[in-house]
Amino acid sequence: MHQPMKPQQDASSDRMTLEQFVHAMPKMELHCHLFGSVRRQTFIDLAAASGNRVSRDEIDAFYTRGEKPVGVLRVLRALDAHLIQGPSDLHRITYEYLQDVHSHGVRYSEFFWNPTGTVRVSGISYASAQAAIVLAIRDAQRDFGVIGRLLPSIDREASPEEAVTMVQWMCQHRQTEVIGIGIDYRENDRPPELFEEAYALARAAGFKTTAHAGEFGMPWHNINTAIELLKVDRIDHGYTVIDNPALLQQCIARDMIFTVVPTNSYYLRTLTPQRWALDHPIRAMVRAGLRVHPNTDDPTLHLVTPTGAWMMMTQFGFDVDDMRQFMLNGLDAAWIADDLRQQWRREWTQTFDTLRQRLVADL
Repeated sequence: MHQPMKPQQDASSDRMTLEQFVHAMPKMELHCHLFGSVRRQTFIDLAAASGNRVSRDEIDAFYTRGEKPVGVLRVLRALDAHLIQGPSDLHRITYEYLQDVHSHGVRYSEFFWNPTGTVRVSGISYASAQAAIVLAIRDAQRDFGVIGRLLPSIDREASPEEAVTMVQWMCQHRQTEVIGIGIDYRENDRPPELFEEAYALARAAGFKTTAHAGEFGMPWHNINTAIELLKVDRIDHGYTVIDNPALLQQCIARDMIFTVVPTNSYYLRTLTPQRWALDHPIRAMVRAGLRVHPNTDDPTLHLVTPTGAWMMMTQFGFDVDDMRQFMLNGLDAAWIADDLRQQWRREWTQTFDTLRQRLVADL
């Protein structure tokens, strides 16, 4: 297990900028898509190995994020359709993802993978694909001390029956590193209630649950349905919760934690640069008292690191005290044993407070 950072002998002798502090503070990732974390060179290598069915110009376009960024779903589809050839490719991208986030102070990550595309499109069996990802998780923990946990994620653009099949695969090939399910891809016209059976099956099997809801500006009732019908343990995105004050207060009362993404393309496109930080829903969510935790989502495609995602939270007006609370929110939202949670709360807060003493200037 990753060892806690040792306090400095002389906190004043080694001063830190805010960015250095954020980089060094203990963090976790609770909202990241494996296929959205692929390094550019790895993408190029996978394309070459598959006969360059995706051109270099297309790859360069995938990794270009302009002032009005487009979504990344086409990239995720391209990986399944053209580039993932076998389990070793999944091992590589998983290991590299965990190596990259570990370099930014991430000690623990729960990340998403969509098995339906891998099995149906890439032609790799669920058992083989999951085994490769789990092996990479174990290799990364051995090599770096970072802990990874896998959340197979329902492809909501596929049928509800495919979602049930995915959960059945999980039950048939159970691994301790595979701890829960999510649901993602485009929310438009694919509301949460379509997948009630899959979620009920997952809960009955003892898996934890989360769901993308209220993303892409989709209505608040999707968030309510995910909570009330799917009975999720937490919400991914969930920005339109602020459109219903009663629901917002219910989520606060339930202590529901939302995993948010400051680089979310929808709001970068729809809000002007002058108003982005002021009008972004994340700002309103926290100010209302909702508990959130910042994440990268698709780090290499969003051109963001865990450090960068946390730094973006300061643009909403959040300070170091808020960062401390976000860190604690993540510890409470993570699907870990309570004794480990309490251990990490002690260790992480001690490390955070020690590092804070070295800040050149607090926010």
